[in-house]
Amino acid sequence: MVQELTNQSFSVPKSILDASREELIDKMQIDGKLPNDLQGHVFIVAPVGTIDSEGLPPKDGNTYLNGDGMIYRLDFNQKGEVTWKTQIVKPQDYFFDKRTQNQKLLKFRNFGIIRFSLVFGFRNELNTAFLPMKFPGDLNERLLITYDAGRPYEIDTETLEVVTPVGERKEWQAATKLPYRFPPILSTAHPVFDTYTNQMFTVNYGRSLGNLLGRKEANDYIHLLEEHQQQLPQKYAQLHTNFLKQLISKADVITYGDFVHLLCWDGAGSLQRWKLVNPDGSPVSIKQSMHQMGITEDYIVLMDTSFITGIEQLINNPLPTSLDDHLEEAIRKLLKRKPSPDSTLYIVSRHDLQEGQDSVVVKKITIPREACHFLVDYRNPDNKITLHISHICAWNVAEWIRRYDTSPYDQKPLPQHLHGMQQCELDISVMGRYVIDLSNQEPTIESKLITHDTCTWGAGLFTYLDRLPSSGTTPEKLDNIYWVSLGLWKDLVTDFICDLYRDYPYRQKPLDEVLELARNSAKPSCLYRLHTSSNEAMEIPDYFAFPKEHIAVSPQFVPRSEGEESSTNGYIVCVVSTPKRNEVWIFDAENLQQGPLCKLYHPNLNFGFSLHTTWLKNISSRQDSYKAPQIRNHRSLIDNTLSFMETDLSSITKDEKDEIEREINDIDVE
Repeated sequence: MVQELTNQSFSVPKSILDASREELIDKMQIDGKLPNDLQGHVFIVAPVGTIDSEGLPPKDGNTYLNGDGMIYRLDFNQKGEVTWKTQIVKPQDYFFDKRTQNQKLLKFRNFGIIRFSLVFGFRNELNTAFLPMKFPGDLNERLLITYDAGRPYEIDTETLEVVTPVGERKEWQAATKLPYRFPPILSTAHPVFDTYTNQMFTVNYGRSLGNLLGRKEANDYIHLLEEHQQQLPQKYAQLHTNFLKQLISKADVITYGDFVHLLCWDGAGSLQRWKLVNPDGSPVSIKQSMHQMGITEDYIVLMDTSFITGIEQLINNPLPTSLDDHLEEAIRKLLKRKPSPDSTLYIVSRHDLQEGQDSVVVKKITIPREACHFLVDYRNPDNKITLHISHICAWNVAEWIRRYDTSPYDQKPLPQHLHGMQQCELDISVMGRYVIDLSNQEPTIESKLITHDTCTWGAGLFTYLDRLPSSGTTPEKLDNIYWVSLGLWKDLVTDFICDLYRDYPYRQKPLDEVLELARNSAKPSCLYRLHTSSNEAMEIPDYFAFPKEHIAVSPQFVPRSEGEESSTNGYIVCVVSTPKRNEVWIFDAENLQQGPLCKLYHPNLNFGFSLHTTWLKNISSRQDSYKAPQIRNHRSLIDNTLSFMETDLSSITKDEKDEIEREINDIDVE
């Protein structure tokens, strides 16, 4: 049952602040005229809380971005009606989460973006994005679902059940040497598929804890934990605190250090792997995350994106259920890191990706202003790569509103119903197009940047014609990209985020002006078309500003079933949170400003903060035979973990190990 929110004055729409975990199949109700040439199937994914939260909002005030992924499929294959089907994504670790729910020491708990068990390791929540793929011999497209902290999984497009992870466990390197049943594996939420060469590329990387903590910070962190440890009444809190102290003090022993591996898959066999190194031979070091990557005919483009996830979430939010705000706030202050204001790119030549070769040298390029999402043109004539980037200026999308956060307007705590929600941006977003010339030893960059005083506030999620209807191949060049923006919301601004970005180096709007605009609710959520193909011009020729107290997310381009093949000949389907309910609005991609052609809704349709989407023309039960072997001997792995924690890490005593063993014997781990 979804927790009810108290009746009060809202500006952020109430419907984005809760979500249901109920799995349903039903027909949508339609307000307006459903286009006759709307075709295929739209897939949307959203975190919907965890087994113990029973949906959203989270009971512990943790971020909304942590939670099992729920797939929502909208079917437009019957004239005049829309069917929707929902399914929670359930990899093997989901069932371990469920079995340990009533155990005090074994259970999984929320730590910021991740969900972790002291004994079993890290959940792969598969709640972020999709990747369609069609390999030679496939009748229909296959579909991956992804997460930044785990292997991608293939799903059955008809049943929505998970089928297999991509790659065996031994083909992925964990971020630490802790021998968990579910180890921390860092990847990208946006792997890429080359429709011309039929190859899927992704990454597997790791960061040393020294990447986050210096010696003094590590000592201060341990001191803070020791200072509060005796005040913690729960056995688990004391165990976990000791685990963190040992994790920090022995970081050099239990982590692999910095590494980035580029992986390639043909849909059937083993993964190919190349270690990425700098020109001096040192390993590529990721400071934040590799949330997105891009592919051209000759290059792979990787970005150190402005989104921080991984094992350090255990350190940033160490005791989420302790209710010890003083400890959490002190640790947050100690570890306060604003995302880099610059975007670091690593470019790999595909010609260097030879079978049997161990490592590949990258070109490193820095572009001013941070970003989470970017796109690239497939063709790179004369070794010139064209990037299209949404710069999320002065916006930390990995931060959320905590129990102790206060408003900059009156220094009072923010209301409880907002705990866990994303914090707002504190400058206008910038849309950028960059042409990187790699023909010389030193790359050169030509750039074009624009802002739009209505549209580009919190520009985050995108869609475009990613496959040509006639051939299924990627367009050679992008000329129109559709974006949605969050808008500017007084409710989502905190003193913490103001302090973080007070000295933002690329500021375009003075902070006082941004705060005043937010106070007056002056910047709406928008859906807009960015026209970017001209050599000189880049403009926003068409947009729709959503009404007050509405937020649009999860846009998806759907090509018309008839007419010419173009990047505007279709529809934009997007999720809209209104003051009363969640709806799905459908726009004519050639005329956004006229508003939605129709709105879909259902009494039981209850999204949270939905994220990325995809579209398939056809769905079917999965026919391919590929299936990565699953680990079956769970007990031996658990024994290894407990022995490591007792002897190598010295984080549990013999008595504590025996207590954990008693809990393990109460559940079915096989």
